[in-house]
Amino acid sequence: MAYKGSKGWYIQKLKETGISKHPIELRKLELYKTFIVRNLYLELIDKNEK
Repeated sequence: MAYKGSKGWYIQKLKETGISKHPIELRKLELYKTFIVRNLYLELIDKNEK
């Protein structure tokens, strides 16, 4: 269980929706820094929930 707002938490939420690689660079999410994974989460997940 990852803490809410941590890199692991963002990766876990993205993987639950079926996103395991960066949509443009096609590299694993674990290779990116937290702010990149967070922005990806906010663009793809939060936008759909609103």
